[in-house]
Amino acid sequence: MSGWQAEGWLEGVEWLASPNFGERPPEEVVSLIVVHHISLPPDEFGGAWVERFFLNQLDPQAHPYFATIAEAQVSAHFYVRRDGRVIQFVGGDRRAWHAGYSQWCGRGNCNDFSLGIELEGSDSQPFAPVQYAALWGLIDALRTRYPIAAIAGHCHVAPGRKTDPGPCFDWTAVRERYPMLELPSEVAA
Repeated sequence: MSGWQAEGWLEGVEWLASPNFGERPPEEVVSLIVVHHISLPPDEFGGAWVERFFLNQLDPQAHPYFATIAEAQVSAHFYVRRDGRVIQFVGGDRRAWHAGYSQWCGRGNCNDFSLGIELEGSDSQPFAPVQYAALWGLIDALRTRYPIAAIAGHCHVAPGRKTDPGPCFDWTAVRERYPMLELPSEVAA
């Protein structure tokens, strides 16, 4: 990760342009990072299923679970694989469709002012150390372009609807590495 291209495309990561994005509202400031987890099929890692999902190319016949999500049009700005590889799907200046119905600090529609980072993972398994290393590098790079003020999980912006990044995510490490950023109250202490 070395620099930035137009529309918020990060150099040094793989680019796969998703069609699932929109324009941010005029004058909107990107100030929040939302951390997610995803695995397709659930609790299975590897393969290109997540990439296909974010590109609207998921075969609904390839797995029974895929038939339930294949028509969904979702994306994230970044995806961090188990091996630490980072893939970007939407330029950071655009609004990826990652948070859905959401709220942070009294503001609704978090997609308008956030960047979504998906970690390949699940609620039941720890994330790999190399994923955290890639996440730190990615957050550091994002902070050079955007005035990031906070980091939250999908569970914090969509409580009761989402659980990610889940109980295995190391919020203590986030707090220690980024003490200057606002975190959800239950992890900020």
